[in-house]
Amino acid sequence: MTINKYRGFTLRNFKNIPQIGSLSQEDIEAINIVGQVLPFKVNNYVTDELIDWNNIPDDPIFTLTFPRREMLSEENYNKVSELLATSDKATLIKAIHNIRMQLNPNPAGQKKNIPTVDGQQLHGMQHKYRETALFFPSQGQTCHAYCTFCFRWPQFSGMSGLKFAMREADLLHKYLLTDKNITDVLFTGGDPMTTTAKVMSSYIEPLLDKKFSHIKNIRIGSKSLAYWPYRFLTDKDADEMLLLFEKVKKAGKHLAFQAHFNHPTELSTDAVKQAIERIQNTGAIIRTQSPLLRYINDDYKIWKKMWTEQVRLGLIPYYMFVARDTGSKSFFEVPLAKSWEIYRDAIAAVSGIARTVRGPSMSAAPGKVQVLGVNKVNGEKVFMLRFLQCRNPDLTNIPFFAKYDNKATWLDELVPAFGEKQFFYEKDDLISKTG
Repeated sequence: MTINKYRGFTLRNFKNIPQIGSLSQEDIEAINIVGQVLPFKVNNYVTDELIDWNNIPDDPIFTLTFPRREMLSEENYNKVSELLATSDKATLIKAIHNIRMQLNPNPAGQKKNIPTVDGQQLHGMQHKYRETALFFPSQGQTCHAYCTFCFRWPQFSGMSGLKFAMREADLLHKYLLTDKNITDVLFTGGDPMTTTAKVMSSYIEPLLDKKFSHIKNIRIGSKSLAYWPYRFLTDKDADEMLLLFEKVKKAGKHLAFQAHFNHPTELSTDAVKQAIERIQNTGAIIRTQSPLLRYINDDYKIWKKMWTEQVRLGLIPYYMFVARDTGSKSFFEVPLAKSWEIYRDAIAAVSGIARTVRGPSMSAAPGKVQVLGVNKVNGEKVFMLRFLQCRNPDLTNIPFFAKYDNKATWLDELVPAFGEKQFFYEKDDLISKTG
């Protein structure tokens, strides 16, 4: 077997992973138990090229892709373990569903963002911010490997009522023609790079027509560079996919490839460097983003190394996110105060051309909220915050303040500073007044 031949492993066959023998019986049991609740999938590139099997379970790429016991509460872990040993399949499925529903499978009110056209809800789209529409091609609702922190884990868990997906290209195009405020279309998932070039062309090429002149930017959100760079090197339609990227550029539009890199190791192989170069040669610009995650990158030195290498490779560091309040967040979460300190120290440690990162940013229900810092105002210690994006675009970039809380990890754990009853955006339901 050569490394560039795709071989995937799921909960069904994970014991066939060649290196599985290096795991303890406890680790193997945890994969089986936690994997019943949170989706598990990995491939031979990740297992052979990225994971240091001499550093298990502490290796960051192992933790990014393999379920660990601590990702479920002790109560839920024990419940699933007992049911696996004693219960019928129907009882197990029901219990797992109940546990999943406790893990906030619909963070930030994503269901509120579904648009309509001619009275029909478009369940494969989200339109939260005025200029940007998200599209979830049904053929791309999987990934080359699953991140254990993923906030879209219901997409892969059989939770059909919470899944975003649509294959009707004509409905996507019809909706985009109804709203000329939309300048950006973001193809997301899952991972749209798990689908074929032919399918992606059916969605993207019509957008290059002059009747879509208001669409300036095509974005593709993908983890493929980190988890399967051979998508752009040796997959059977790799050249065809890159040709599609070139067509976007030649049509006078911008192609933004939003690459997910969580750790410097993901940038270390020859394959990823070659794939980056091939994408760049199409005229596409690669921007990078990642949540800040405990056990993975909660040290400013890791971000410094990652951003420095990204800039060297011609990538643009773009976002440092706060891990969303869903799934295994309790395992990965970092307090907002510490998140800001890591961001501050990392930014201070890199050159100006790497200081393009916005963060730490929470993609919360009202919008993307950036923690600008911690300070004292009139003797009160506070978080300084602002909206990078907001449902109501008029509220973007307006600073506001929250009472300092060294344990808070998400926006809804914060309270207004200075004795205020509400944050400014909550007054008179300003958030509902979206553009």
